[in-house]
Amino acid sequence: MRADAQRNYDRLLEEAKQAFIVHGTDVALEDIARHAGVGIGTLYRHFPDRYALMNAVYELELDSLTRRAEALLDTDDPADGLVRWLRAIAVHSTAYRGLAATVMESGDLRMTSCKNQLRAAGGMLLERAQREGAVRRDAEIGDLLKLTYAIVLAAEKNPDDAGVFNRLMSLTLTGILTRPEAAVR
Repeated sequence: MRADAQRNYDRLLEEAKQAFIVHGTDVALEDIARHAGVGIGTLYRHFPDRYALMNAVYELELDSLTRRAEALLDTDDPADGLVRWLRAIAVHSTAYRGLAATVMESGDLRMTSCKNQLRAAGGMLLERAQREGAVRRDAEIGDLLKLTYAIVLAAEKNPDDAGVFNRLMSLTLTGILTRPEAAVR
C-alpha cells in the first residue's frame, strides 16, 4: 500500500475506533471520513461497508484478547480461566456501544474474521475446561459468546440497573459449570 493510502487507512481506523466508543457503532460513516480528513470514497475504497470497518477496528484489539486466552490456559482452575476470559470479552464489548447488538444481528455472515478469532481463542479455554470436567460437555463457544453479547446488550438497555451485568454474567456462567457450587466471580 502506498504511504499516503496507509496514512489514510490508519487515520480512518483511529477515527472509527473513537467514534464507535463515543457515539456507538451506528455513527455516520461520513462523519468518520470527515474527521479522518478524507472523503467518503476513500473510506469505501478501504472498507466496502460498515461491517468491514468494524471488523478492522476490532481485529486490532482481538490480539490482546487472544493473548489473554492463551495466558489463562495455565490457570489452576480451567473453568475460572474460561469465566475470566468471557468477562474480558464482555468488558471489551461494553467500551463500544452497539457492538454487542451488531455482532448478534450480523449472524455468521459478517465480521467473520473477528468471530473466528474469538471462537478459536475461547475454544481453547472451553476445550480444556470440558476435558477436565469443569464445564458441561454440551457448552459450545459460539453459544457462550452469544450469551455474553446478550448480557452486554441487556446491560446497555438497562443503564439504571448497575448490577444487571454482574448478576446476568454470574447466572449464565454458573449454569455452564459441572460444579455449580463453585464461585463465579
